[in-house]
Amino acid sequence: MSTDTSFDSDFATEFENDEDGVVMLPATAERKPAHYPVDISTKAFWNLTSEEREETFKVLRAEQPVSWQRPVDDAVTPDPDDPGYWAVVKHADIVQVSRDNETFVSGQGVLFDLLPPIFLELTQSFLAMDNPKHDMLRKLVSSAFTPKQIKLIDDKIKLAAKEIVDSFASDPSGEVEFVSVCSEKLPTRIFSDIMGIPEEFREQTAKSAADIVAWADPEILGDRLADEVQIEAATILHDIAEQLIELKRKEPGDDLLTALIAAEVDGRKLDEFEIGSFFVLMAVAGTDTTKHTTSLTMRAFTHFPEQKQWLLEDYDARIGNAIEEFIRYASPVMTFRRTAVKETELGGHPIIPGDKVVMFYPSGCMDGEVFENPEKFDLSRENARLHVGFGGGGVHFCLGNQLAKSMLRAIFKELLFRIPEFEAGEPELLGTNFMRGVKRMPLRFTPEKVD
Repeated sequence: MSTDTSFDSDFATEFENDEDGVVMLPATAERKPAHYPVDISTKAFWNLTSEEREETFKVLRAEQPVSWQRPVDDAVTPDPDDPGYWAVVKHADIVQVSRDNETFVSGQGVLFDLLPPIFLELTQSFLAMDNPKHDMLRKLVSSAFTPKQIKLIDDKIKLAAKEIVDSFASDPSGEVEFVSVCSEKLPTRIFSDIMGIPEEFREQTAKSAADIVAWADPEILGDRLADEVQIEAATILHDIAEQLIELKRKEPGDDLLTALIAAEVDGRKLDEFEIGSFFVLMAVAGTDTTKHTTSLTMRAFTHFPEQKQWLLEDYDARIGNAIEEFIRYASPVMTFRRTAVKETELGGHPIIPGDKVVMFYPSGCMDGEVFENPEKFDLSRENARLHVGFGGGGVHFCLGNQLAKSMLRAIFKELLFRIPEFEAGEPELLGTNFMRGVKRMPLRFTPEKVD
């Protein structure tokens, strides 16, 4: 496995170097306003429910849409010299940061804290890249999503959704733990199928992908440090990818990994390390977000049963817009960071090179200036597609958004028609500031009648 640790010199402006060339403090150590008193960096804040956090976001959107915040408590690699970050909570500002890829870059990573370049390359693929390398790699990956591949994937999704609901819909007890029997199964199975992962690798792949986004959750961490958990999980996934690449070169299959090995744009192919990093990214992005959106949407249907009935009345015509509202309301990815490389202004504040700028997607998705009655789960919402659940646009807009929508369309068609009478209990949430993840959630339902 390659361990290229090269670091793009375009981003050297983020650091001040002494005479020996040793990396010193980020440029944001220069004078900044006092940290804003409405503090959204505490572990206590991230342990609140999404509804409770929204009350704080509502205050910030009204008082200080762009606020200077102290370093977050749950950093992967805590830095005593970290001066803080700009918190962006309004929809318009999130869209501005997302789309201005010349000023706000991703090459320094997307989490709150500054992480070593090798760690970014191990785990975040083109999420932690900027142009021109970002576009080149994204084109290579996109070239593997041919119409033939998409058609095969869609057929697999429909079959998998049916078989997953088959496994519990007629259970006479009428009660299951929804995440383990349903919501995590579909994206994990589809990711494994489309990547061509043999059965013996699937359980470890799913576990390692979950560990990568759970660094602040006590249950996942145990007695380990957060960075240990992430590095170990990423290394395992790279090792699995390496074994799969060797296997696919000997025995090519009709799968995405084989297509990625063969993909070529302007004479350039992906190397093993790049494929491995993309494998890590997809193992997380291709499984967790859809899993959590499915669970949180079932919970939303429990609170807004009239929306379920509305959707069932004309499912095929209404599901497209409904899915946009699923994503807006669930907002499973809660935060993404960019790093400024140019002087600019945001929300009336001067932003200088090196400043960390963090977008809070759930707040943007609840912005009352964009969405009327945002706290309502409304599947007929005309502008639901304006959500920032897949990012606010720009070059980093989610590559797998259509795949996620296909999975949501298929699984809810099975769930809503086969067990329409259900009640989702209180979800047990993952304790992080990155993913609004559901670890467990009880589901009670009227069993499907079997002829």
